[in-house]
Amino acid sequence: MRIRTLTLAAASGAALLGAGLLPTTASGHPQPPSLREGSVSAADLLAKVTSCSQISNGKYRTDEETSATIPVCGKNGAVFWKADMDIDCDGQRTAKCNEDTDPWFLPDTAFHQSDGKPLRSDTLPYVVVPSISGTWNYSAAGIKGGGVVAVIRGNQVLYAVVGDTGPEKIIGEASYSAAERLGIDPDPETGGTDSGVTYILFKNSKVSPIENHSAAVTLGERLAKEFIQNN
Repeated sequence: MRIRTLTLAAASGAALLGAGLLPTTASGHPQPPSLREGSVSAADLLAKVTSCSQISNGKYRTDEETSATIPVCGKNGAVFWKADMDIDCDGQRTAKCNEDTDPWFLPDTAFHQSDGKPLRSDTLPYVVVPSISGTWNYSAAGIKGGGVVAVIRGNQVLYAVVGDTGPEKIIGEASYSAAERLGIDPDPETGGTDSGVTYILFKNSKVSPIENHSAAVTLGERLAKEFIQNN
């Protein structure tokens, strides 16, 4: 779980602008021009989430300093929100995710792999949901660990799983791998993006094993098609 400060994010953005590095990730790879896992387009999914029927009892912040403006919205077969993306680098210690690279590093995730180990943030695309509170109870809404999430940024579609829980009052966070695949700077301390990410979480879905990304893509594509048909 990561709580980013706006000051740090702004400083990072200014540094990247000055260096002319915004089109690349922290690892130096070019930003993917059009990632689309499966055959469902970002435009078709976004067309179904233009309005919000709020199901949360309140709204969430995107960072500690921001005001609460992000609702959780309900649709047939899914819930969604539109927010930023902070970087969750928790779970298994790796060269990219550890106490040295991430000041907020925790060696565990709320949900675990099939072998009982924490998830691996730098290789598995996953999304963080707010911990259960009076604002919203993800479990009561049909969202489970390992559930499929369509993460949309621009014209890009990435299928991820629900992999971790975060602060009760903050929303908009995903794994190092999820950010990197979407062309977002995945650095856990200075990366992320301040807006423009849509998260569509499909109710009562579950990828097994949770660490099988290809299974998430297969199930996600099917659920995305159903979502479009039913909304």
